[in-house]
Amino acid sequence: MDAKRKKELQQQYKEMKTYYGVIQLENDQNGKIFIDTVPNLKNRWSYYVMSLDSNRHPNKMLQEEWNIFGKEHFKYHVLFEKPNTDVTDMKFELKQLKKKWLEKLQPFDERGYHKIEELDK
Repeated sequence: MDAKRKKELQQQYKEMKTYYGVIQLENDQNGKIFIDTVPNLKNRWSYYVMSLDSNRHPNKMLQEEWNIFGKEHFKYHVLFEKPNTDVTDMKFELKQLKKKWLEKLQPFDERGYHKIEELDK
């Protein structure tokens, strides 16, 4: 690839719209779900696969069942997405979104990989 074409592709990449949002990982063996909010949805499934496959995901319950059931039994869903351009405080926005979706879906105990205490954070 010549330098001009490489520069064009880099510029196109920079100009791509990015989206923040809420994702769900669902274990199709027991129906448990994991909810997370992310500042950029692009390639997020790859991030989860990499961290879980390398046994480094911070959610120990999710990690344990990923190790037991394997990648093929987890489905990735985007529950909510919105362009990054309209947010002034991303950290605050993501925190509010996570609380809203945890309250809505109640992924606690046998329904999911979260602890009820996460609602107070």
